[in-house]
Amino acid sequence: MNFSLPFLPSRPEKPRQKGLTMMMDKGLSVRQVEDFLSASSSLTDIIKFGFGTSYLTNDIEQKIKLYKEAGMKVYLGGTLFEAFIVRGMFTDYMKLLDKLKLNCAEVSDGSIEMPHEKKCEYIHTLSKNFTVLSEVGSKEAGIIIHPAKWTSMMNKELEAGSWKVIAEARESGTVGIYRSNGTAHTLLINKILAKVDKDSILWEAPLKPQQVWFLKLLGPNVNLGNIAYDDVLPLETLRLGLRGDTFFSFLPKELNPESGSL
Repeated sequence: MNFSLPFLPSRPEKPRQKGLTMMMDKGLSVRQVEDFLSASSSLTDIIKFGFGTSYLTNDIEQKIKLYKEAGMKVYLGGTLFEAFIVRGMFTDYMKLLDKLKLNCAEVSDGSIEMPHEKKCEYIHTLSKNFTVLSEVGSKEAGIIIHPAKWTSMMNKELEAGSWKVIAEARESGTVGIYRSNGTAHTLLINKILAKVDKDSILWEAPLKPQQVWFLKLLGPNVNLGNIAYDDVLPLETLRLGLRGDTFFSFLPKELNPESGSL
């Protein structure tokens, strides 16, 4: 860091198992990736090539190499996985991961219907050679999944071999764990936290109010994803209480007027 400042929350060093930040690459150029790494490589743990952008993005192998050399886990968006599955091309998908020299894979069923047992089979198979992140929740607005089903699916996917389970929100932050106006489904999230290890969940939180909400609920080392490339550093300031939204959240009581001690 550039200078010393006391009473900041402790953040684990990379490679982290919690307090993860996942950045969504939606088509950055190689030059943009280089600029991003110059600014935020130490703050970023995971890179997702959003939805099906990896089919179109230029110089993808060079981008993957840059991200991996910076110590990041890299994977293709779950929608692309589903695009292969719906075409009966799971073997081709695994060959693609090998060709691109990826170290991670995402398994999701947010766009297609898939028996959960089959989804867990895909997770188990991929986990033999890749770090697997699996996503729970529908990408369609208005589809409500009962909290008991959310927790059951998350725990079964962790048992099948997922490293982290992702709570769906899309890049818009208006489905899954959020209402259409972007506010959190508080009851659902609390039910999930009662049954699933919080450090095993990566919450998609593309909007600043959502990031703030989770930081206040679960502290600076909550796992957050679908972060825009130019929001990674601002998110870290939220984690450290160096932005107005969380300024008093992590200070000791004697320095916090919100505690009533001053």
